[in-house]
Amino acid sequence: MKNHDSKCAHYIRKISQGKIDPPALTGDFSTRQLIDEVFLSYNSGRLREACRIFSDKMLEKDTVIGLSLSGALTPAGLGMSCLVPLIEAGFVDWIVSTGANIYHDAHFALGMDLHQSRPGLDDHQLKAHQVIRIYDIVFDYENLLGTDLFFRKLSRGKAFQKSMGTAEFHHLAGKYLSVQEEKAGRQGKSFLCAAYRCGVPVFTSSPGDSSIGMNLAALDLEGNGLKLDPLVDVNQSAAIVYAAKKGGRSAVVILGGGSPKNFILQTEPQIQEVLGLDEKGHDYFLQFTDARPDTGGLSGATPQEAMTWGKVDEAQLPDTVTCYLDSTVALPLLTQYAMQKTKPRKLRRLMDQLPELMAKMKKEYLKRRQKARPE
Repeated sequence: MKNHDSKCAHYIRKISQGKIDPPALTGDFSTRQLIDEVFLSYNSGRLREACRIFSDKMLEKDTVIGLSLSGALTPAGLGMSCLVPLIEAGFVDWIVSTGANIYHDAHFALGMDLHQSRPGLDDHQLKAHQVIRIYDIVFDYENLLGTDLFFRKLSRGKAFQKSMGTAEFHHLAGKYLSVQEEKAGRQGKSFLCAAYRCGVPVFTSSPGDSSIGMNLAALDLEGNGLKLDPLVDVNQSAAIVYAAKKGGRSAVVILGGGSPKNFILQTEPQIQEVLGLDEKGHDYFLQFTDARPDTGGLSGATPQEAMTWGKVDEAQLPDTVTCYLDSTVALPLLTQYAMQKTKPRKLRRLMDQLPELMAKMKKEYLKRRQKARPE
């Protein structure tokens, strides 16, 4: 029995990350103290791991951080409360978002209001009063019409009469939206404007799947010259990651799932499998989700499964976390923790570097193709 106790104690010491012995909460704790000292187990424990990896490892100077956004996050105010500070602090270097998050983000820059309410409202009454509902968020139907008008007028402009990727489109849109944001006295309310100011590329993996895409489709019927090219996005996002791994590390933070999740992760298979360039996968991987792998909602995207696709470097699996938690809870805590623990980083301004990054990756790809046998 004595030998058993000794072996047991030795093994527990080996796997222990500390005793379960949190302090009593007094109301005086900072967010960082709360997460470090009280978030010990279950998904609070995973959130603590995520916060520490993000602040202690991902925010090193040599790591390029990509963020994917899905779910209705900007209508809930998370653009202004979290994304703008993260962008301005240099804590996010590039973004993949649903078009819907960008569209609803524009409401705030255009001087439009959204309101907190509650679930369970009478939707027949809301419809009769021309009120739009997103769960417990409500706003005037005119917000949609006004935002539609902004994107249609914008996209008829001379600067937009060409084929381009969504990063370039959003950068141009952010430029003009920033003017409207300042006029409305709402600077700092739009993450797309912050991304423009800070040179952060913002991609949309499914550009037709939002009100922005719907309005651009209407303009196409008029013969407008704007064409969004998703193939440009595939190559530009891969070029960002390829360059990041040449000079340092690549990290991804995934909020929710959907197309943005896959798009940000597919950069590595694009580099390795399709382009045939030497690479091993993202170094750091944080994911906040309420999906499950056994129902198909998370299949291929847990860190372990993603490793088999080459999306994550298998040697870096200890630096990966999946936290089964609502993004509207996780993102503010992650943001505040990082702000309290880490100094701002120098802005990387990847948007300005995209032509150079693309040229370098293209050169490497064509060089490999010349050496390979004809396919």
